[in-house]
Amino acid sequence: MNRKKKIYEKLKKKDKRANAKLHKSNKPRYVSKADRAEQVDNTTTQDNLSTELAE
Repeated sequence: MNRKKKIYEKLKKKDKRANAKLHKSNKPRYVSKADRAEQVDNTTTQDNLSTELAE
């Protein structure tokens, strides 16, 4: 019984890992707070430059 259980658990674990690799998460990549602030600064400066050029 014990030998069968160990083999079964090993195979189940292997299947679980293979299945996890097939189904990647659709969650967006984490962006740190500092990077988000930097992106906002860049977009605002680009917007200001484009409005100045348009005038």
